[in-house]
Amino acid sequence: QVQLVESGGGLVQPGGSLRLSCVASGFTFKNWAMSWYRQAPGKQRELVATIPFTNYADSVKGRFTISRDNDKNTVFLQMNSLKSEDTAVYYCNCRIWNKDFWGQGTQVTVAS
Repeated sequence: QVQLVESGGGLVQPGGSLRLSCVASGFTFKNWAMSWYRQAPGKQRELVATIPFTNYADSVKGRFTISRDNDKNTVFLQMNSLKSEDTAVYYCNCRIWNKDFWGQGTQVTVAS
């Protein structure tokens, strides 16, 4: 079955960096687009970035970079110049034949 396992979240100061990872299994990873979403308290889940056909939310353009390693079935999200408003649970996503699969999420907290 499809499994997505995120890691790399944590507490970081404003201006700092974090790199999130998501290891996928149960499907042919290289054949499918992968995305990162996030959900802040009291807000709707929002799309952060997608690869391939790389696309970013306006709020993270120039600061976040999505990448993937098809040999390791892993997608990454490099987050630089973090702001307090980036605080959220970050989720890895894959849509396969119009069905969404999600990881368990990893908490990112940006605070001084």
